[in-house]
Amino acid sequence: MSIETTVTRAWQRQAAWLWLLLPISWLYGLITMLRRQAYTIGLLSSYHAPVPVMVIGNISVGGSGKTPLIIALVDYLQEQGVKVGVISRGYGGDSSQMPALVDAASLPNVVGDEPCLIVNMTDAPMAVCPNRKQAITTLLDAHPYLQLIIADDGLQHYALQRDIEWIVVDSARGFGNKQLLPTGFLREPMSRLEGATVIYHEGPNNSAAPHNKNTKQQSQADHLSMHLQADDMKLLWQPVLADAQINAPKKGSRVHAVSGIGYPQRFFDTLHSLGFEVTGHPYPDHYEFSLADLLQYREYPIVVTTKDAVKIRALLLKATAAQTLSNDHKELVSRLWILPVTAVLSDSCYDNLQQQLTVLNIDMSNSEKL
Repeated sequence: MSIETTVTRAWQRQAAWLWLLLPISWLYGLITMLRRQAYTIGLLSSYHAPVPVMVIGNISVGGSGKTPLIIALVDYLQEQGVKVGVISRGYGGDSSQMPALVDAASLPNVVGDEPCLIVNMTDAPMAVCPNRKQAITTLLDAHPYLQLIIADDGLQHYALQRDIEWIVVDSARGFGNKQLLPTGFLREPMSRLEGATVIYHEGPNNSAAPHNKNTKQQSQADHLSMHLQADDMKLLWQPVLADAQINAPKKGSRVHAVSGIGYPQRFFDTLHSLGFEVTGHPYPDHYEFSLADLLQYREYPIVVTTKDAVKIRALLLKATAAQTLSNDHKELVSRLWILPVTAVLSDSCYDNLQQQLTVLNIDMSNSEKL
């Protein structure tokens, strides 16, 4: 078991031994505060983009539903006529090939898995680079008409100035023991939420009334919220199966749930809530799967997230091109399924976004909710 896995499980259990690390957390907090102050007073320089920047991030380690939220926001903004682009650090990609534009043909081992997913789902202009200034410059050079740039997970990247901050809080996990790394899983103290727009990621039964394209239902929430709605399962890879008819797993059946996301338990819980008997196989966030990893899970269907699917598809595409797909691989492909999810936002989220964009003089030519 890796140190990362050990610490992650300790955070989940709020293990008592973590408090031995408190002096390290104090030092981490001091460095974090001094670094932010240095940017605030100008001791460290920061970049102001020529178009408004909206940063979406979190103050905790691990998944919070940020990527589905970005996809939902991009879809909505595109519907409203806003020309929006996205930048990302490109975690898991090859930084030696960055800055780079992301398109439908981009590979996750080059630009990262989340950028591939965002572009595949939205077709939005996107660039990746650890240096966000270079990412923005590259994006605007290729798409100078953009009105708004969404920065994926750049909350702590203070070298980039921002006009809007949305912080996603996972209500299921909360803030743990409310301590900074490594005693707890907070990157910044809870006071960091002050002054930002906080989106609470809740379960479907706790969330506010969703944004609905067919009605103008008024939200009853007293805070901004979202939840993830599971869609129908899809076969991950069709080409090698030709015209074979493969039925999706039925409720009540057992499935292998394989996940390399920040908080795999949410994925397992979702499958369980849909009526499946779940055997969970958690992997580290952004894990580089191999086909051998998947071949070990036999007998039952294998269900993965859309984020993991982009990497597995790349593996299958490479193996198909090299003509190295064995009969075992083809049997595996017949059992690989994706559980897509859609971020459903409360109407108050869209109201808040429209107000923020109005202040920035961004024209929403189709501002009436659809």
